[in-house]
Amino acid sequence: MKTLRSRDNAFVKQLIALAHSSRERKKAGLTVLDGIHLVRAYRDAVGLPTQVVIAESAIKTPEVVALLATIEDARVYVLADNLMKEASALDSPAAVIATIETPVAKPTAPKAASVLVLEDVQDPGNVGSMLRSAAAAGVHEVVCSPTTAFAWAPKVLRAGQGAHFLLNIVEGSDVLNFVREFHGESLALAPLGARTIYDCDLRKPTAWLIGNEGAGLSPALVAAASARVQIPMPGKMESLNAAATAAIALFEMVRQREVKK
Repeated sequence: MKTLRSRDNAFVKQLIALAHSSRERKKAGLTVLDGIHLVRAYRDAVGLPTQVVIAESAIKTPEVVALLATIEDARVYVLADNLMKEASALDSPAAVIATIETPVAKPTAPKAASVLVLEDVQDPGNVGSMLRSAAAAGVHEVVCSPTTAFAWAPKVLRAGQGAHFLLNIVEGSDVLNFVREFHGESLALAPLGARTIYDCDLRKPTAWLIGNEGAGLSPALVAAASARVQIPMPGKMESLNAAATAAIALFEMVRQREVKK
């Protein structure tokens, strides 16, 4: 375990750059986990982070002591609080930060049982929330278009609350091609759908297609889908938030599959 108090230290410089620059993270192939919850979630689902950084003032707190008991000293750095404040992207600096190698996804099989497909979903909070719902619903495959928010960005990670480590997230994907090759029902969630999600048989392999917060799905992707479906809204609201839409659809699928059991 090393204690660092100088802003000129090479490791400190890199950590601060990684925390605040997507270019640096992509160049280094590293992702920053900001906060002890994400660090624990990664450790439990995947393994040990590359490096773990602890705020000097938090080193003796019970939750940090418990975390450190599971991580070898060679991976751990203790940072002066003022440097930790610079390295954390949170408004209230985290007591624990870690770096990991950004996971490389495997191609999603055309015969996957359930897939979440995101086309041009740009709000990081929405993307993270949808990943969290997917993981909670037992969906393991997520396919993202090149214009969807980067899944491993700090805001998406925080909204995901550890869901990332339970998912295979394929980014920069040709979602239109994926839908055309998918061996199951591809359901485009869109207003004025021909049927509702409650009219669909979701026990068979299903890909849910969700589009941009304002413009929705592209006409080409809607045309390629097996069906255009909607969530009935008897109230006087024009639409639902994209993340809420995904959660409702995914858990209707869970309900139907649980009934089958």
